[in-house]
Amino acid sequence: MSAIIIMLIISVMIAGGFLIAFLWSVKDGQFDDDFSPAHRMLFDSKPKEETKTNI
Repeated sequence: MSAIIIMLIISVMIAGGFLIAFLWSVKDGQFDDDFSPAHRMLFDSKPKEETKTNI
């Protein structure tokens, strides 16, 4: 019986560690905008306007 309690406590601690790691990664922006960078290369970029200098 005591082995089950010890394993339960350890599993709750591991699950808590994963929850803390997940919340930390969300806070740092790890999961922000994972769609557009992969598709950004499919669209043409606007050419930069050349600056005219009067020399």
